[in-house]
Amino acid sequence: MLKTGSLLDRLREDCFDLVQERYRSFKHCRYLDARLELTELRQAIVKDGSPFLCVDEAVFTLGIRALAGRTMAAPGYCGTIISLRNINSAMAAVDEALETAYGRAAANAKAKEHARKAWGAMGSSLAGTGLAPVAVYQDTIPAIFGEDPRSVPMRRVLDTSMGISRRIREIPEIRFELVDVRAAKQRMLFLSSEGAKIDQSLPLVEGSFYVLSSAAEGPPEAHYDTIGDYRGWEAVSGANPYGKTFEEFARALTLETVELSRAPLLELPEGKDAVIVTDPHFNALLVHEIVGHPSEADRALKWEAAYAGRTWFFTSPDRNMLGKRIASSHVSASSDATLPGYGHFRYDSEGVKARKVVHIENGIFRAFLNSRETAFILGGEPMGAMRSEDSSLVPLIRMTNTFFEPGQAEPEKILGEVSEGYLLEGHRTPSISESRENFRISARKTWRIADGKKVELFRGGSIMSDSGAYLLSIDAVGNDWRLYPVPNCGKGQPMQIMRVGNGGPTMRGRAKITGGAR
Repeated sequence: MLKTGSLLDRLREDCFDLVQERYRSFKHCRYLDARLELTELRQAIVKDGSPFLCVDEAVFTLGIRALAGRTMAAPGYCGTIISLRNINSAMAAVDEALETAYGRAAANAKAKEHARKAWGAMGSSLAGTGLAPVAVYQDTIPAIFGEDPRSVPMRRVLDTSMGISRRIREIPEIRFELVDVRAAKQRMLFLSSEGAKIDQSLPLVEGSFYVLSSAAEGPPEAHYDTIGDYRGWEAVSGANPYGKTFEEFARALTLETVELSRAPLLELPEGKDAVIVTDPHFNALLVHEIVGHPSEADRALKWEAAYAGRTWFFTSPDRNMLGKRIASSHVSASSDATLPGYGHFRYDSEGVKARKVVHIENGIFRAFLNSRETAFILGGEPMGAMRSEDSSLVPLIRMTNTFFEPGQAEPEKILGEVSEGYLLEGHRTPSISESRENFRISARKTWRIADGKKVELFRGGSIMSDSGAYLLSIDAVGNDWRLYPVPNCGKGQPMQIMRVGNGGPTMRGRAKITGGAR
């Protein structure tokens, strides 16, 4: 891979000085920050036993935010990809982006000031953009790994993908498989006019697997999942949340898919109410959809409304669920970027230090994930939840490691107390209303429970419910807490794909059981 460490070491100091200099020289500039990110990646995708795509690249991105205005502040942004050929062009690109972002902020501020005067009573609704105060850090966070992802040869990455693909194809029922292995390192600089100088690096090794199986007596069955961690190459050798090598993980998912291709489809009258037990993997998707996304403060402020929806936690400042019961007393849920997982970081894209945020405490809704700007509007302390897919894109409020908290019950006891009901294992497909107030989520496996035992396996099962009604129905929470890697959380326009961690323990409640969304 390209040797870029010395380039970033020099850019860190030169760009920090440049941000301070431009902040002092730009007229009516309120704030500036620069985000520089280098991603070095080796990736091999193998499809049906043959190489499909190999990538060996380094991408350097830049994002600038400015706040400016004489009487009313407004933001301006600029994002770009920087050439890695020489440091002089990189510095010139940073300087040009600072000028562009400031120029946009100044133009936006003038337009806002003009509208406020010209629109009369309507204009009084316009306000200047502000950022809630935060502690200012200067810190360096190195990447921690056993085997450096950048030292892994491209041939080894490809051979890993090829070997898994070919061994999976030895299973007779397999009709299609795709193996994707990537080894990467990200280094992110955050520099601000307030004096922040943060240099943090993360390794990433990840394996994704898609498989389709077809038994002679039924329609095909397909599943997809990801294994990996912010570690070195050891992440595909067992040092990951699953505790398996990538080959073991892929084989287990394949055998499960084969088993399900032979199982009958769950066919019930639509909307049969039932006792439902859900396992940690299923609850990873559930908490993502009905707690994580609606807990993002930009949804509360309707900034996502036109594209991705709002939140059932917040209609207006005087009509919301803050401090109110939304779940049974058994249910607590949090986001914690300090935990290991795909939602881990030390500082977010605004230089705010990572922390734990409690969303639901014993059934009471307590807090949103916010940004400095939304904290300024809604009140409260910034929580460190702003991230972007790369530095050329505007950061958004994103989930971190978001999960249901563990309880005290043994999973076997939770299941054993059910005289009649269903167990859902593994998540599959979500379908969510625009304010996340009701949902339908399908599972990989659906078991009928009778007298506390799993008695019949189905495929295609799902549950649907109003989110609040389901959370209020939870009467048991297990002690088997797990956190899973979720590599493909989409949000924003243009769409940004972010890695997050989601999980929880086994839980029991009531919902409508139905055939799965396929």
